[in-house]
Amino acid sequence: MPYTKRRRLVTTAVAIALGATTLAACGSESADSDTESGPASLTYWTWTPGMDKVVDLWNKGPGKKDRITVTVKKQASGDTLVTKILTAHKAGKAPDLVQAEYQALPTLVSNDALADISENVGGAEGKFADGVWQQTTLGTDAVYAVPQDIGPMMFYYREDLFKEYGLTVPTTWDEFAETARKLKKAAPEKDLTTFSANDSGLFAGLAQQAGAKWWTTSGDRWKVSINDAATQKVAKFWGGLVKEGAIDNQPMYTPAWNKALNTGKQIAWVSAVWAPGTLTTAAPDTKGKWAMAPLPQWSASENSTGSWGGSSTAVTTDSEHRAAAAKFAAWLNTDSEALNALAKESGIYPAATNAQTSGAFLKPPAYFADQADFYTKAADIAETTAPSAWGPNVNVAYTTFKDAFGAAAKSKSDFGAALDEMQADTVADMKKQGFEVAE
Repeated sequence: MPYTKRRRLVTTAVAIALGATTLAACGSESADSDTESGPASLTYWTWTPGMDKVVDLWNKGPGKKDRITVTVKKQASGDTLVTKILTAHKAGKAPDLVQAEYQALPTLVSNDALADISENVGGAEGKFADGVWQQTTLGTDAVYAVPQDIGPMMFYYREDLFKEYGLTVPTTWDEFAETARKLKKAAPEKDLTTFSANDSGLFAGLAQQAGAKWWTTSGDRWKVSINDAATQKVAKFWGGLVKEGAIDNQPMYTPAWNKALNTGKQIAWVSAVWAPGTLTTAAPDTKGKWAMAPLPQWSASENSTGSWGGSSTAVTTDSEHRAAAAKFAAWLNTDSEALNALAKESGIYPAATNAQTSGAFLKPPAYFADQADFYTKAADIAETTAPSAWGPNVNVAYTTFKDAFGAAAKSKSDFGAALDEMQADTVADMKKQGFEVAE
């Protein structure tokens, strides 16, 4: 493997392990070489709908004053965008700003594509929950992005059917399992929920809540612990419910799943703060019949949640105006006018805590019109977001999850074996790419 690539990958591991900024130093030499005022013309790659309207507020206001103009270039999301960013960076032509999912940050950083903007946005840290801000630092003193939106997980349930079947909203996962069994006994044709092997992000969020840290470092090496004790606990729990038939084993986001929600065949959903939008489309006939509660805990004394989704705004190392770009990224994700516009135009749930109970979030979602405290409760839950630990090949782990857990869910077989396969494939891929991996 070429020395430069191997060096970057190992240096990232060292930086994360030691809380140092070795990589940041090499990737941010010119981060403050430009002034925070213009003139500067910046390009921003993002998939968020309506972002051009939000950026217009900048260009006509703060941007005009500082002579910093931002142009939005709409992109695909997910791995497609990550690949495009890396390809552009290899040619030295990446845009000034990019939208990046939290789990993509280690991949972009390890390829020296993102600049350390800690000197420009460090003052924004207090506007975000600790577990959210941590995702943009990768456990170092560097800051590689500003949080934009988040997906704190919570529990949704049919309030009317819970009452009809004498069910109590579960506060622990043991209670969740007993609720599933009680419903199945009272109404064999119904399920509390389903385990969906199509949704690796959901499983990752559940493991995060349980305390899992899938990627960490040991010395100058990455350590992969996808099959750690916390995740084994989660896999055993859900695999057990599927095996005994207490819950369904079909994937979500299918016509059949939509119908199950809309007809009351499934009466609960472990999801995230963005669920109301999905329910509006998937189960339109049940509007006003659902309620939201915190995610069940592994013990009554705990109070944490995981994340399912969310993204950030990052500045690339190819930008010639990094301080100006960082100033825009901070404005976009902390300014009250910008956040209100993002909520209105893009439908996001903001990462900034001050925006979670103001503006567009003063009233509950229309689908939950009877739960007046929806967003107040959501903000409280968001504050309990557990730390995450993403690595440089999340895509490989997620692909194996879908294949291995998909087969296990279908056959109602051992989820533990599927988890071990996920671990093995992830480690093998990292070694193939030249990462130093601790056994």
